Amino acid sequence: MSFTRRTFVGGMTAAALASTASAQTGPRAITPGTFAPTWDSLHQYKAPDWFRDAKFGIWAHWTAQCVPEQGDWYARQMYIQGHPQYEHHLKTYGHPSKFGFMEIDNLWRAEKWEPQALMDLYVKAGAKYFVSLANHHDNFDNYDSAHHEWNSINIGPKKDIVGTWGKLARANGLRFGVTNHTGHSWHWFQTAYGYDPEGQFAGVPYDGFLTAADGKGKWWNGLDPQHLYNGAIIPLPPGLTTIKAANDFHRQNDAKWDEAPPPHNPEFVERWFLRCKDLLDKYQPDLLYFDNTELPLGQAGLDIAAHYYNSNIKSHGGHLEAVLTSKGLQPNHIGTMVLDIERGKADQILANPWQTDTCIGDWHYKRATYENHKYKTATQVVQMLADIVSKNGNLLLNIPLRGDGSIDEDEHAFLTDIASWMGQNGQAIYGTRPFTIFGEGAPETSGTKNFNENRTTPYTAQDIRFTTKGSTLYATALAWPADGKIRVRTLAAGSSHYPGEVGRVEMLGVKAPMPFTRDAQGLVVGCGNQRPNNIAFVLKIQPKA
Repeated sequence: MSFTRRTFVGGMTAAALASTASAQTGPRAITPGTFAPTWDSLHQYKAPDWFRDAKFGIWAHWTAQCVPEQGDWYARQMYIQGHPQYEHHLKTYGHPSKFGFMEIDNLWRAEKWEPQALMDLYVKAGAKYFVSLANHHDNFDNYDSAHHEWNSINIGPKKDIVGTWGKLARANGLRFGVTNHTGHSWHWFQTAYGYDPEGQFAGVPYDGFLTAADGKGKWWNGLDPQHLYNGAIIPLPPGLTTIKAANDFHRQNDAKWDEAPPPHNPEFVERWFLRCKDLLDKYQPDLLYFDNTELPLGQAGLDIAAHYYNSNIKSHGGHLEAVLTSKGLQPNHIGTMVLDIERGKADQILANPWQTDTCIGDWHYKRATYENHKYKTATQVVQMLADIVSKNGNLLLNIPLRGDGSIDEDEHAFLTDIASWMGQNGQAIYGTRPFTIFGEGAPETSGTKNFNENRTTPYTAQDIRFTTKGSTLYATALAWPADGKIRVRTLAAGSSHYPGEVGRVEMLGVKAPMPFTRDAQGLVVGCGNQRPNNIAFVLKIQPKA
């Protein structure tokens, strides 16, 4: 395996940058087929039925950033003087000039990772697909990467994490997905090319300036830190003397470059393309998630999308089984892939299947979250799931792993509670389709957008969510009625939503059919004290024969 070595030079000119680039001179090698790498061609896409039926997936959002147990974005924020993660790093590991993030990669050993035992828990919890993080903004590949030496075979766990998860997921009847976040890493890791503006180490460069030549005699001999940290495009300029000035610089550049391809750096784009194509070709995932707005890196993202769809069709006997997800789709790009909404959801039934991705805590394991019991509860997640599914969506839920590969006691308890509810009520979730309306109760006012998942008012028994399967209608009450009666106003006699007669009403988890009346005010189901669980309550409503 060989890699193009690129040495960092502070303040590189455009000419110097151009001289380091291995610019692409012709079309990229992608699998030919139905889809061309254009937005117009991607409009042929249709989400496969397996995804529409699955509804619930579990995600292992796991990298070396879980080792310090300090939560999200550690690899970036450990280089920002004044940030709590910088302070933790300085106290625990030393100054970033001597002990940078690549050293954390080396500390990540996954010594307590028991993937089969974890997969057993996820299957019992009702997951129908499992997703492995392939690489995060920290630019480390969790697989046997042919185009990036900073990977989990060479460093840290010394294991093919993606390959292991994939084999176990499929052996347990789950669909398998991967997530790619590295389109952001070129600017996200710019903080490694900085220094402390203030204090004892003022002006001392961080380890982002290291080159392959500096590794002689060290554990990383033969590796180039510039391939991990991406080389400098907009390093922190010299002469800043306050933390505020440095932070302002980073914020301004993030806003400017967040979704843009790296200027003057086609080498990064080509390496990204080759790494992503290698990931797809080796592991043939059923789902590919991009942590981007639309597709990453311009034409390279379109090329990957077409390659993924075409290669998936080829490997599935002419049928498209692939799911590609990304965020923030423009109106004229809706339908080219599955819309993903990060930590948010839709406020209505969307015509095309979509997905929420969220987490019970921080994306990367955070010890304080566990110690202070700030995880989402099983009740909150089931309520969210019922709401999302009623609107034609899926829920992909991250259960954070510690750096050693284990989960904590609260996460075990959470999965046990979810397993109990799904075992009793899963038929109202899996394989369902939306009703004529998603539900009733207090209106959702947060819109369809990222980061809107935190409902400010608790759900009550008046909050109902609908799903259908054939002629059966499921109505899920998101809380228990104080008087023991669930009222479904949408099913009032003569309603255009349900013009036929109701023949039978059951509550899942209760053996006997439930007594009901139906008049102009709605369907009223007498539940008494037959409360089958402590989370949410599903009525199974069938028409009169």
